Amino acid sequence: MWRVVKWIGIIVAFLIGALFILGIISNKPKPTGELGPKAEALANKMLKAIDAEAWDSTRYVGWTFRGANHYAWDRENDLIDVQWANHRVLLHSQTREGIAWTDDNQLDGPDAEKLVQTGVSYFFNDSFWLLAFTKLFDPGTERSVVSLKDGTDGLMITYKTGGVTPGDSYLWIMDKDGKPKSWRMWVNVLPVGGLEFTWENWKQLPTGAWVAQDHKNKLANVGITNIRGGMTINELELKHNPFAEATLISSSD
Repeated sequence: MWRVVKWIGIIVAFLIGALFILGIISNKPKPTGELGPKAEALANKMLKAIDAEAWDSTRYVGWTFRGANHYAWDRENDLIDVQWANHRVLLHSQTREGIAWTDDNQLDGPDAEKLVQTGVSYFFNDSFWLLAFTKLFDPGTERSVVSLKDGTDGLMITYKTGGVTPGDSYLWIMDKDGKPKSWRMWVNVLPVGGLEFTWENWKQLPTGAWVAQDHKNKLANVGITNIRGGMTINELELKHNPFAEATLISSSD
């Protein structure tokens, strides 16, 4: 038994050391971009490549994030149903208010508020991996052009305000048509700067909107599965309407 524990300790120590070394090797300073019309044109090129207009007209979206968090989103009414483990939350992202259940029992008080805020945090993170490319011109964003080593231009987006972690920056790397291939991240929640994740395995929804199902780097894949979208809730293929209890949100304060 002690020999097994010893070897487990050695393996864990090795993995921690390997991750630390990888972090040092991977860490990159954030490049300085150039503001101006060229950056604006590059951002608009990306919006055209992913058909931002189709995203704007897609009312309902459903997806699963990393096999754990399950979403149904009524974008017109800003209603999000989030389910994970034995919990469920129905919320408004703008007001950050909502109602919560555990094991199908509705909660109240601090327990409900804690779950609602957890759902809000999950939604902001997980939906960003779904459609960050549509948020290039959100209020508080700054766009700049970065010259890449291969001679092409990358688009740096810095979120000065808004969201969960203002100050984060993302360098988009695109193909010749403007469709994202990957991004490099300088974000407050990661100690390593410049980590790169792919945007690949693209899928087109019935509305014409595009979404990347895989985001890979050397260590992990931030996968998005079970993606559905459309103009009616029936296109989400749900067993019941998760927004039926929406009228309870205003009375749950």
